[in-house]
Amino acid sequence: MAPAGRVWLPRILLANLVVEVLIVVTGGLVRLTGSGLGCPTWPQCVPGSYTPVPHQAEGWHRYIEFGNRTLTSVVSIAAIATVYAVWRWAARRRDLLVPALVVLGGVAVQAVLGGITVRTGLNPYTVSAHFLVSMCLVTAAAYLVFRAQEGEGARDLTVHPLVERLGWVTCAAAAVVLALGTVVTGSGPHSGDADEPARFGFDPRTISWLHADAVMLFVGLVVAVWIASRLTGSSPAAGRAWAAVFAVTIAQGLVGYTQYFTGLPWAVVLVHMFLATLLVVALTRAMVRLRAGTDDH
Repeated sequence: MAPAGRVWLPRILLANLVVEVLIVVTGGLVRLTGSGLGCPTWPQCVPGSYTPVPHQAEGWHRYIEFGNRTLTSVVSIAAIATVYAVWRWAARRRDLLVPALVVLGGVAVQAVLGGITVRTGLNPYTVSAHFLVSMCLVTAAAYLVFRAQEGEGARDLTVHPLVERLGWVTCAAAAVVLALGTVVTGSGPHSGDADEPARFGFDPRTISWLHADAVMLFVGLVVAVWIASRLTGSSPAAGRAWAAVFAVTIAQGLVGYTQYFTGLPWAVVLVHMFLATLLVVALTRAMVRLRAGTDDH
């Protein structure tokens, strides 16, 4: 890789990850402040204008929703820059080019899905899908960052093969946790619009405890992979990465119980959403660290 590539490629990939995380947080802010219909039309904010207008009926909610839409442009630029950077400095690496294209395509899908969400009056199913697609994009962006830190070519397992399989089971459990988390939010008071909230209709208490049960299973799996990585790993990298997953998981659990027992204050719920994105990043890093190239041992 050219010297310029060694400098700029990791910076661009990191910037891409940061903006993917930021748009999840701002999207959460839109939902938690009831600003989901702050711009009641799409792609325009209001009929005849792509930006908020004075004396708009939605009040201050329009600025929060418009801010999130504006950040979509930044995310798009970062995704395009990522594809260009990978093509320019790592064109032979399909392990980087494919996820870069996934992020770019996913951003386009998110824009359309966001429009559908507005036009359907914040249908809870499309809102949940919007969040889960964002988590997939965060995963792809995080993979780019951590995989680019390693050399190209074949990578060998640094742990027992069963540990990697258990790691994939843990990822599946994490996906269930995230999906149930969207149902919890969509069944509670923070379902998107201040005046006419659209909800799933499930009992919030029941869904919350189901979500908590899934989290407990996930925590057990994380501990199992962490211990197994330390016991069977040929290097400490995998064990350290899974320790980070455990740390974020515990922090997430504490915030989750705090929000539940304090009546779901939106600021605490927003922290919970932010930690969810960090958990996805940490989990992606941990899976990458289960393998290493011959030069990385």
